[in-house]
Amino acid sequence: MGNRFPAQDRFADGAQFIDGRLRPGTSGRTHAVVDPATGDELLTYELAGAADVDAAVAAALAAFPGWAGATPGERSDALHRFAAVLAERAAEFAAAESLQCGKPIKLSTEFDVPGTVDNAAFFAGAARHLEGASAGEYSGDHTSYVRREPIGVVGSIAPWNYPLQMAAWKILPAVAAGNTIVLKPSELTPFTSLMFAQAAQEAGIPDGVINIVNGAGADAGERLVGHPDVVMTSFTGSTAVGKRVAEIATATVKRLHLELGGKAPFLVFDDADLEAAVQGAVAGALINTGQDCTAATRAYVQRPLYDAFVSAVAALMETVRLGDPFAPSTDMGPLISYAHRDRVAGIVDRARGYARVVTGGAAPDGAGLADGAYYRPTLVVDAAQDSEIVQSEIFGPVLVVLPFDSDDEGVSLANDTPYGLAASVWSRDVYRTGRATREIKAGCVWVNDHIPIISEMPHGGYKASGYGKDMSAYSFEEYTQVKHVMYDNTAVARKDWHRTIFGDRL
Repeated sequence: MGNRFPAQDRFADGAQFIDGRLRPGTSGRTHAVVDPATGDELLTYELAGAADVDAAVAAALAAFPGWAGATPGERSDALHRFAAVLAERAAEFAAAESLQCGKPIKLSTEFDVPGTVDNAAFFAGAARHLEGASAGEYSGDHTSYVRREPIGVVGSIAPWNYPLQMAAWKILPAVAAGNTIVLKPSELTPFTSLMFAQAAQEAGIPDGVINIVNGAGADAGERLVGHPDVVMTSFTGSTAVGKRVAEIATATVKRLHLELGGKAPFLVFDDADLEAAVQGAVAGALINTGQDCTAATRAYVQRPLYDAFVSAVAALMETVRLGDPFAPSTDMGPLISYAHRDRVAGIVDRARGYARVVTGGAAPDGAGLADGAYYRPTLVVDAAQDSEIVQSEIFGPVLVVLPFDSDDEGVSLANDTPYGLAASVWSRDVYRTGRATREIKAGCVWVNDHIPIISEMPHGGYKASGYGKDMSAYSFEEYTQVKHVMYDNTAVARKDWHRTIFGDRL
């Protein structure tokens, strides 16, 4: 295999994983997976349609009683085995992820795959720690306690930017809590989600517990969200599509979790470590070619540091090495597709009418890059706060930098978009950072860093970035039903409270 991945051989039987086996889709339409670094077709497969979604949901529904009835220890053991299988296949997963996404192999190897293995290990432990209120006699005459029970079949939809990690974030908490699941990844990036389900099967997780359907959103996605046997939908993607998902889910009163777009502010106060802030801004803006909903996209820099920050960021961006995703020295790969590259370029080109591009702003013309969906790291300044490039999610390697004067202004600007997924603040002053972390409306606020995530802590947003959490015990709780059980302790037939319905006080 070398450092590539044999997709045609691996998925010769089809790109749907339903009830423990690969099978072709039945929509009558095909989709070609394209290597965004070269334009080469990697796999052409039959897309899932409504019938495939129905089959996957039926498999999950049939598997639910057995899996829900397993003890927490049994589910935990299976997930520990699952984590071990993922770790053994780390190189294969990294190769498949880099091939379908165009992300540098060092990112897949050091971030995507280890993070997924760790997430599996975390939820293996969480499976044994379903918590509720302590049993007690809260009314005086009754004993109450709380049960947490699995809710049923979950139908989830994941995006193309982190296919492996998103599969893990959707599947693991649901399965650890005793649910079964049907996941629809992006049809652009089917490989690692299918491999993830196969690894789970190898680890001994029963057939039907994890099912994968690869199809278009308008067909497979909407059918999955609206399916009457699906009791919960978890969606990660754009805010616009999230609104459509919410409309469909509401019609059948499903539990709904939405992790939507972001426009993360990067707030640099005048006492910040300038070198650290510059390094953090470039890394935070360019991770995964900027195709990250928590990426640093708009830096607000207090005026005394503004000019030096802009100059240093531009210089550092110009050292970033674009190239073959499988070359160990490559820092940044292509965008996911030519269409997406053109969308990013369009936002930057329109910004030239009201702002200044300091560096980047074009596709590279170097050898070996012309056939891919590459775009140079881009720094933009002199934009207005209400401009498109400041307010809209770009999802590419573009950072816009704006100055601010007072601390009040900086925090206000940080909050001045519809989104609230993530943010970072940079200062040596604990009171300044404390105030900013309290007042910035975002689901995650980093202090003197930007991007790191850990399995133990939740990920999810405020405002138009959605609601609900991935990762952590907080996400685990979302996949459970809370039940209050109340026992009478008196053995008295006629209770005193009955007089409010009939008769007099005893």
